[in-house]
Amino acid sequence: MIFTVDRLPEDYTQVIVWIDQLREKLRFATSDSLHRWTGLLARLSLARAIQGSNTIEGINVTLDDAVAAVDREIPAKPMDEDWQAVMGYREAMDYIIQLSKDPDKYAHNRGTLLSLHYMMMKYDLTRDPGRIRPGPIYVTNTATGKTEYEGPSAEIVSSLVDELIACLNAKSDLPVIVRAAMAHLNLAMIHPFRDGNGRMARALQTMVLSRDGILSPVFSSIEEYVGRNSQDYYNVLREVGQGHWRPERDPLPWVRFCLVAHYRQARTLLRRLSEMSRMWAEIEVEIKRRKMPERMIYAVADAALGLQVRNPTYRKQADITNQVAKLDLKRLVDTGLLAPKGERRGRYYTAEELVRQIAKRARIPREETDPFAELAALTRNAEAPIQPELPEFPDAAGRIQ
Repeated sequence: MIFTVDRLPEDYTQVIVWIDQLREKLRFATSDSLHRWTGLLARLSLARAIQGSNTIEGINVTLDDAVAAVDREIPAKPMDEDWQAVMGYREAMDYIIQLSKDPDKYAHNRGTLLSLHYMMMKYDLTRDPGRIRPGPIYVTNTATGKTEYEGPSAEIVSSLVDELIACLNAKSDLPVIVRAAMAHLNLAMIHPFRDGNGRMARALQTMVLSRDGILSPVFSSIEEYVGRNSQDYYNVLREVGQGHWRPERDPLPWVRFCLVAHYRQARTLLRRLSEMSRMWAEIEVEIKRRKMPERMIYAVADAALGLQVRNPTYRKQADITNQVAKLDLKRLVDTGLLAPKGERRGRYYTAEELVRQIAKRARIPREETDPFAELAALTRNAEAPIQPELPEFPDAAGRIQ
């Protein structure tokens, strides 16, 4: 027996409707050819997912490191174990993204699950990457030394994994967003591996969503949200699990956490899309005013987003040679848009004051709306359950709607 959901309360169903509405906006706004800045949003979203899911495990990864992983560039710091873990997670996400492009041609099985784990953990063979754990496992609070959770006995883990896989492939009337949340919960509670169970559970949730074709895995993941709200994440898992394998317990608090996470993450992405469109438009004006090639917008936009701009990354974005990239970056420095840092191979560029001001003007205040609280307020006032005002986003012509 694994954790299951028999019936969703009405407010859960209504919140899912709101999330679907947000996703329709995202589907339109992030279509491949609609906006030039969509690729930047996808790149940063994937980087933030990688950063969030690894940071929560105590793996030291900056946003610049995560972007380097997405771009397949060597980071500024040495190639240590943290970097190998980040690159392993990057490969696992690549695997999910590739499978999502042809979702009807694969089913979940031991091969997909163990392959995903191997990609994540292959940097340390002592952790048995791609293998079900052979013995007991305990989750310990490093601060107190107390055992927070004891996984099910190794004797039943294999059969529980088979049950989970069968559940992933079975037809269900539950919305996919709930099925994905339950996949996450079950894998986290079964704890089938010696290490990497949290990262695997979060990646599996994204995999289930992407197989259903909801959105690109880059835009359907809640890993960034989990990374920002790690204490709430651990608290709800603790509430549901109660320290041991107890699949008879009510998983609805966990489902609620995931729905709030999806709702807030979708609104965050729409807000960022609006911010990026405004920022891009202002940068474009500055580039044209200086009579510089349009490709330079990419370098300035990265700097405006707070990233370190490096020659290899810029020349890949702009599809230019090393020499042209060097000349472009020098020109951006000479005209006061970028500031050089470091020397030779370690050189990178950051935003000058003008670009920082452009980024500041583009920002929209962050909001953390609780959809369940909003719905309860509407119900008390006997109003129809209409979603709170949605974030602005650009239409096909780049106008804010």
